[in-house]
Amino acid sequence: MKIGIIVGSVRDSRNGTSVAQWVANAAASQDDADFEVVELRDFNLPILTDPVVPGAANREYGTEEARTWGRKIDEFDGFVFVTPEYNHGVPGAFKNAFDSIAPEWMHKSVGMVSYGADGGVRAVEQWRQIVANMQMVAVRHQISLSLFTEFDENGVAPNERRTGELAALLTEVVDMARVLAPRREAVVPA
Repeated sequence: MKIGIIVGSVRDSRNGTSVAQWVANAAASQDDADFEVVELRDFNLPILTDPVVPGAANREYGTEEARTWGRKIDEFDGFVFVTPEYNHGVPGAFKNAFDSIAPEWMHKSVGMVSYGADGGVRAVEQWRQIVANMQMVAVRHQISLSLFTEFDENGVAPNERRTGELAALLTEVVDMARVLAPRREAVVPA
């Protein structure tokens, strides 16, 4: 199994990179999957304007950036979304990236690690509804980090209890990716 840890913020000085590295460090002890940090910012995706909806585009998206993004997402069996909460919701750039492709997300697992003033919980609730449209399975465990108590000048500084919570989340993502594998294999990529 291969799991992508997606940093869902493209802002300068984003906290997501330190959170993703914390997740990756914890994932290094997992021996049943490979994990890779994916910085959304590196893909420079334009705003979705294609006249053909991504689900009907047969992976032939209107921009090379979207095609490159799609190939990267296709590599993974599951994901950990590292998502901030912006104005009580999901970050616009991350939602645009999700919307820019379609079959590459199908039948994959996802775990949520969020952060924000209230731990990013509203973004997670929105993500749970969004990913369901692509027949993804969002695992039950989630990590909700407070900007006020779990970050310092060096980035994320999670509470002690987060270690066990993160281990459970990673296990669930890998296990669910394995459960969904036959469904992914039944859908042949174009």
